[in-house]
Amino acid sequence: MKASRISLMVLSLAAAPAFAGDVDLSLTNDSVKGQVNFLGSNDELQLGTGYTYREGGLDILNLDFHAQGRTAIGNLPTTAGIGMRGIGWDADELDGGAVALGGFATVNIPKVPGLSFTGGLHYAPSILAFGDSDDLTSLELRGSYRVIRNAEVFAGYRYLNTDLDSPFRGDVNLDEGVMAGMKIFF
Repeated sequence: MKASRISLMVLSLAAAPAFAGDVDLSLTNDSVKGQVNFLGSNDELQLGTGYTYREGGLDILNLDFHAQGRTAIGNLPTTAGIGMRGIGWDADELDGGAVALGGFATVNIPKVPGLSFTGGLHYAPSILAFGDSDDLTSLELRGSYRVIRNAEVFAGYRYLNTDLDSPFRGDVNLDEGVMAGMKIFF
């Protein structure tokens, strides 16, 4: 079963260049995530989808929709987005998800061409959660370096957490860890 999930991800990523702005692949010690963003960073909207497989049989799907634009933080050129991330997860006996509101910002460092830092935070209170999720928090921080014009490597931290709804109680980290990966732009 594990091989078929990874094969599906590889096939999806191979077909993505026909319609993508960028394709992103990241790894933690326990998970692998593929993300396809359909529009580029110069567009006013961003639409993307991703799939994460975590050891132990946890599948996580996300669908992102953000309004985005160029701005500056201090004198640093920045791309920022505000919108929503729909997240659905499925484990052996539990499943759930949420529509989380939030955004992201990517800050470029002009003195070091190719270097950027990205942070994204999305949160869904219980009114926007469904299934076995009572709320949901998604946080991602990364430092990236553009190696060539259309590819970058990155390292960072990913955190995806939910509180379980009754009759289950507890706090569950769906995905957490230091990550590394690469992004290819089209």
